[in-house]
Amino acid sequence: MPTRLFAWMLLLTTMAPGTSAAAQPYPAKPIRILASQPGAQVDFVARRIAPDLAERLGQPVVVDNRPGYIAVDIAAKAQPDGYTLAIYASSVWISVFLQKMPFDPVKDLAPITLATNAPLFLFTHPSLPVATVKDLIALAKARPGELNYGSSSTGTSNHLAGLLFKRMSGVDIVRIPYKGTGQAAMALVANQVQMIFGSAAAGMPQVKAGRLRVLGVGSSHRSLLAPEVPTISESGLPGYEAASLSCMWAPAGTPRAIITRLSREILRILNGTDTKEKFLRAGLETLATTPEQTAAYIKADMAKWEKIIKEKAIHSD
Repeated sequence: MPTRLFAWMLLLTTMAPGTSAAAQPYPAKPIRILASQPGAQVDFVARRIAPDLAERLGQPVVVDNRPGYIAVDIAAKAQPDGYTLAIYASSVWISVFLQKMPFDPVKDLAPITLATNAPLFLFTHPSLPVATVKDLIALAKARPGELNYGSSSTGTSNHLAGLLFKRMSGVDIVRIPYKGTGQAAMALVANQVQMIFGSAAAGMPQVKAGRLRVLGVGSSHRSLLAPEVPTISESGLPGYEAASLSCMWAPAGTPRAIITRLSREILRILNGTDTKEKFLRAGLETLATTPEQTAAYIKADMAKWEKIIKEKAIHSD
């Protein structure tokens, strides 16, 4: 009798919830997506993805806002179980060359997908006698050090877009820093600077009003936001590409099956017509890359910007 009782107790123990938790299918509880401050571009992307992801996974998906790189740092140090994710701009993997970071974006994070691209357009003041990128390069070479370009803080996408333009074209243009792209755009409208690299939201309304001119877009392909605008590459500077992307990660060490599941569901969301239309209205293009494609892009992008940043000895503001 005691032997039979012991056998029943052993069976009940192996069936207890606590011992079978590890075998529960993913996900078994709410998921958190860490993003930067409310109202930021990546916050918008996270809040657009979260409800659809919750529906697909059958668990609540909550967006948790933290300032600056704190969001990514928390995710990098979280348990690699698929319940803590982060979404942030491409500055995450560029800033390691500008300042000391509390995490390694390659070693401490597992990429899930590149989510969106906010194309950077090259805008000029109408008084500048140029109609193409080729014209601008010729003018800048004829007037070295006389043309200015506005940008936001050091290391931001529009600052780096200007550096890449200078390096590839061999022109001498002077950077004028502002607190944000919006301020730089207003300075351009006021003809205080002659050019900026900015988002569609920052410059296209002014182009339509006749207060600015757009010469090209920094993407590798023409943008759905303005398909009539040529790429900078095809308009006079072959091979030029500068982008402002958002990326989603899990902590490094997250099981491959979970990364695959998240990637599959998020890519379905990003490739949905409704999502694409909502992002376009916000000035964003969807990207939807696999984890392998994302890792390869980040590696190549880091190599490109590391060379330029070290060459110019740039440091964060």
